[in-house]
Amino acid sequence: MAEMLHSDPTPGPGRACLLALTLLLAGACSEERAEVAAIGSGLSLVETLGGADTVGYARADTARDFDFPRDHGPHPDFRTEWWYVTGNVSADDGRAYGFQFTIFRSALSPDAGEAESAWATNQAYMGHLALTDVEAERFRAEERFARGVPWLAGAEATPFRVYLEDWSLAAVDPGAGTAPFPMRLSGEIDGARLDLTMEAGKPLVLQGEQGLSQKGPEPGNASYYYAHTRMPTAGWLVVESDSVAVEGLAWLDREWSTSALSPGQVGWDWFALQLDDGWEMMVYQLRREDGSADALSDGVLIDPTGQRVPLEWGRDVEVTVTEEWASPVDGVLYPAGWRIRVPDRGWDLAVTPVIADQELRLAFRYWEGAVRVVGQGEAGVEVEGRGYVELTGYAEAGR
Repeated sequence: MAEMLHSDPTPGPGRACLLALTLLLAGACSEERAEVAAIGSGLSLVETLGGADTVGYARADTARDFDFPRDHGPHPDFRTEWWYVTGNVSADDGRAYGFQFTIFRSALSPDAGEAESAWATNQAYMGHLALTDVEAERFRAEERFARGVPWLAGAEATPFRVYLEDWSLAAVDPGAGTAPFPMRLSGEIDGARLDLTMEAGKPLVLQGEQGLSQKGPEPGNASYYYAHTRMPTAGWLVVESDSVAVEGLAWLDREWSTSALSPGQVGWDWFALQLDDGWEMMVYQLRREDGSADALSDGVLIDPTGQRVPLEWGRDVEVTVTEEWASPVDGVLYPAGWRIRVPDRGWDLAVTPVIADQELRLAFRYWEGAVRVVGQGEAGVEVEGRGYVELTGYAEAGR
């Protein structure tokens, strides 16, 4: 709900790069990615997101009518937004892969002003691309930064396209006009290439209250948030020169907002789970400094027809950590296994990473990776599934 790149605590995908993007406006170009990433382990999510200036930007402070296709595109009057895709795919021989593709847009000022050159812009973009090769037990992750100028990075509603250099998420048929689906995800990362096509699957889901997802008690500390929770996905992976046809499911989170983390919030645990009986679960826990869950933690079930079943945190859903994993970098501990229960509906799920080390050591450190799911779903029926989990704020707390 991702990584600590967004300017509010919106899980799911959103997530962690405001300061890194700010460096762009100060002159960091795409050639300087290595320099920015090298200092990543020293950046603080809380300090970066807690001190953000919101004056002059639009705020997510009331429910609104969503307008498609316009809302598939950028919202430059808000400080931050992201297009966040995670998924699990498999080859015919059973080889399994997880992937994460995220492009973040950040406005560095509320007013674009007059352009004095072709490089002048108040928009900056950051991308994360990650691939988990389960059989090889290998995790790849890279990031990119670019100014929001047409030949480097940008986003468009019609035809739909969001891109950062040669990483892109775009409508397969630009001539289709208003429809972003099917959409194609493409990008290359450290000896691997992804070329995947995603269908819409279920209707989109408005998260929170009619698409307004409250993250803090302060007015406007919220995001506009919708998701496609079960997108049939097929295509090709090229891994170390081996071309592999794959298919599976993906999940798209779309959020835009201006607000920052509320005082006392230090990170979040976000779960996006797709079960083989047609149900999905999205749960996120906003963590406070004392380790407790913030009252604005939230959850939802999506039934096989696409209908939402809200879950009230602390009453309807329980999340218990069952395992931990220590980062080889410095021993920082992350949760590495969970039991998630919805007692009144019979849900009792065990969630485990497909491989332990899926930590992104980028401008901000966080763990985001593919997971397996087994247990009981709706009405206690035996289920299996796959999904993604994002864990933020642990590296900072461990310093």
